[in-house]
Amino acid sequence: MVGYQGEEKLSVVNGFEPVIGLEVHAQLATDTKIFCSCRSSYGEPPNTLTCPVCLGLPGALPVLNKKAVEFAMRMILATGGQIQPRSVFARKNYFYPDLPKGYQISQFDKPVGLDGVIKYRLESGEEKVCRLIRIHLEEDAGKSLHPEAGEAYTRVDLNRCGTPLIEIVAHADIRSPQEAYAYLLKLKQILQYTGVCTGDMEKGHLRCDANVSVRPEGQEKFGTRTEVKNMNSFKGVERALNYEITRQIELIRSGGSVTQATLLWDEKRGVAEMMRTKEESHDYRYFPEPDLVNLVVSHDWMEEVRRNLPELPDARAERFVSAYGIREYDAQVLTATRDLADYYEEVVTHAGDPKAASNWVQTELLGVINAAGENIATYKVRPNMLGELISKIGSGELSGKMAKIVFEEMTVSGRKAGEIIKEKGLVQISDDTAILKIIDEILAASPDNVAKYRSGKTNVFGFFVGQVMKATKGQANPEMVNKLLKEKLDG
Repeated sequence: MVGYQGEEKLSVVNGFEPVIGLEVHAQLATDTKIFCSCRSSYGEPPNTLTCPVCLGLPGALPVLNKKAVEFAMRMILATGGQIQPRSVFARKNYFYPDLPKGYQISQFDKPVGLDGVIKYRLESGEEKVCRLIRIHLEEDAGKSLHPEAGEAYTRVDLNRCGTPLIEIVAHADIRSPQEAYAYLLKLKQILQYTGVCTGDMEKGHLRCDANVSVRPEGQEKFGTRTEVKNMNSFKGVERALNYEITRQIELIRSGGSVTQATLLWDEKRGVAEMMRTKEESHDYRYFPEPDLVNLVVSHDWMEEVRRNLPELPDARAERFVSAYGIREYDAQVLTATRDLADYYEEVVTHAGDPKAASNWVQTELLGVINAAGENIATYKVRPNMLGELISKIGSGELSGKMAKIVFEEMTVSGRKAGEIIKEKGLVQISDDTAILKIIDEILAASPDNVAKYRSGKTNVFGFFVGQVMKATKGQANPEMVNKLLKEKLDG
């Protein structure tokens, strides 16, 4: 079996169409676990965040975390789904070293949320819609640390046991790995905007399993699917899907058939390998969790959660276009994350110029942050500071070139624009009399070039502009320089 070799744009390949359905587990951003008071934290020493409940010790009883339910409700409402007034927790039975109870508390036939959609956009600008089947609550299992560096044993860390999750199960509406990537980006954006999940894949806060099959182009019936697991980035999902689609097509074209199975993606080798034959729901022997009562959501509770929903990314982007007069593309960039959108809006309040603020945030600010790997929420140049700098350009106190010099110093020192301008003497010269005096001196010193300009060789105009800017150390107002020079030379 060959490894994945490239980033082909797979949609219809050799007469076959991919069919993809994604299941995403999102770790809820609660302080404590879903059925006990242990902290839900990352990076702590192994097996230090446990108690009789999450260890499944005899006699320990689970108690449902209300905040976890509210986070699930937020996501259901944010995606247009239906919160079920009554849902049931169930035991999902299987045996694994990192599952001390021998079962996982999840939801089966009566989940807390049904339906909903994720609307996303491809790089081409084409808009797509993926329908959701359900959003349900469940607890996480622990983590197996498999043999490394010659060790002959697997260690188990149970800190993650009982961490609250929602599973977002989509219909098989996705038709290419690129669509899957775009869908996941939008899903992560909504999770972060609502505050439901950090979306940090490196910490396992967002995990994706993909069901994938292929069928002859034009055929209605789905082919036999495989499930690909162990993908730790969105690009990893895209690569794994490209690989598995190619493998299935080659297998069918050579006369073979696809076997329903669970595969593990090896990112380093670029291959997906058999883990086990695929289980069906009856293999888990689901039955209602006897230690938990049914989850009942009242109308008042649901409406309270709905009222507290933040403005969602698509609605915010639309408002940016209408309220600030910026382009749709710029609005999409500026609302990519909630922190960035908040930052931009505060810059606008201090700058007074939404379009200038948009340009500065997208070019200068994001350029610095992305290059340095900074977090905009903790970046030392706060929005009021950038807004003040932009306002000084609008008032004529600074030229754009001078403002960039000031901004560079702000990113290093974290000092305000006014302090840097005063220290470096960078105030823009906008006094007609002062500029005219310098222009007169330069014209008097360059009679030949004046004669050339007046004889029709107007390309020397740039020479005069450069001389004025040089004489003022770049501090003369460029627009004023151009206007006064032209009046003098044409007079």
